[in-house]
Amino acid sequence: MEPADIPRGVFSRLADASWMNGLREDYQQIFVNGWSPYLGAILLVIVTSALISSGLFWGVYGGLRLWGDWFNNFIGLGPLLGIKPELQSPLLHRISLMDLTLVIGAFCAALLAGQFRINRPPPLEFITGALGGSLMGIGASLAGGCTTGGFFTPLTFASPAGWTMWAGLLGGAFLGLKALLWVMEHITWGAAAPGAGSAAPLKRFYPLFGLAVLLLIAWWATNWFTSDDQRLANRGIIIVSGFAIGFILHRSRFCFARVFREPFMTGEGTMTRAMILALALGIPVSSLLLQQPTMDPYLAIPATFWLGSMLGGVVFGIGMVFAGGCASGSLWRMGEGHLKLWVAVFFFAWSGSLFSAIVKRWDLLTREMSLDLVEVSRVGKQVFLPDVLPGWGWTYLLSFAILAVWYLLVRYNEATNKFTVL
Repeated sequence: MEPADIPRGVFSRLADASWMNGLREDYQQIFVNGWSPYLGAILLVIVTSALISSGLFWGVYGGLRLWGDWFNNFIGLGPLLGIKPELQSPLLHRISLMDLTLVIGAFCAALLAGQFRINRPPPLEFITGALGGSLMGIGASLAGGCTTGGFFTPLTFASPAGWTMWAGLLGGAFLGLKALLWVMEHITWGAAAPGAGSAAPLKRFYPLFGLAVLLLIAWWATNWFTSDDQRLANRGIIIVSGFAIGFILHRSRFCFARVFREPFMTGEGTMTRAMILALALGIPVSSLLLQQPTMDPYLAIPATFWLGSMLGGVVFGIGMVFAGGCASGSLWRMGEGHLKLWVAVFFFAWSGSLFSAIVKRWDLLTREMSLDLVEVSRVGKQVFLPDVLPGWGWTYLLSFAILAVWYLLVRYNEATNKFTVL
């Protein structure tokens, strides 16, 4: 049959079908197929730079510690630990709100992709999750932050505290893998995976649920951003940023734990190279923003250089291997339904609150102002490289030299497996 013999209505239906197929393909590419970790790194830098330009910065641990403080007050340990009876609302605390919206962002991404699933691990993994979460809470307390607030953000804020935690994380990941291999070889109890559950009956509606979550977040952020209350207006920016970070991390599977773990475990370095890209972009972009009057760089620099950052990095590195995720990685995997990470985050928050309260009595982490007008503690001090080096040029040189060496070692290990534990 010639095209002229086909009724006009058939052409219309064919065009409609082709148009819908195109939409399905686009949806599949954006919301279902995995994103490159390099794309995730670039988008992450864009969001964190937008935060800096607004006078804010990305953190995770402070919000989790607040959740732990609330829990300790709830179970009656607050007075014993010296935790204030009146705590800031988790919805108004800046870092806590960012953590909550990060989980929601990952949850939304998982729904839109049809990938949300309640994932039940073997019983032993609940124990390793609890142990890993507890160690991460201790490590983050010592370092003044997790892989976000103790490593990534300080590096983009030109602080060597990030590099000392980096070194500690490398050592901790190596030791953690060694310890985890011993556990897997010598402990057989609870290692059998539970039976696979049936497919969720509502799975075909997940994209609609994801769209509903997206619309609710948009309404929430708009409502607060346009509020006459300046505090709520500022939190509107955090809602959008936290949601975007969670969405990006889930879609790209970007995980700080994999950055440090994978080269030692399998020799694979894609995630590590993506992190190097993120820092190579984030350091110069942030440096330009930090030279504006909207942001004081010392606000995001922990007083832990170098001892606290190093020791905290080692302990945190061991913990994230046992937990199966770092702080941000655990949060976005919570959003897609991993029960082990719910356990890890709970113990992370609780141990962070407990340990912080205990060492506060020893004045180990108590900050004081030095004669140089920087905060100091018994485990280190605040250091801003442009203030201790001859300007930004030397800061760039040092930062990019370390990144270059890291990149070369990762590439060498991918070819030779010289540093792998397995």
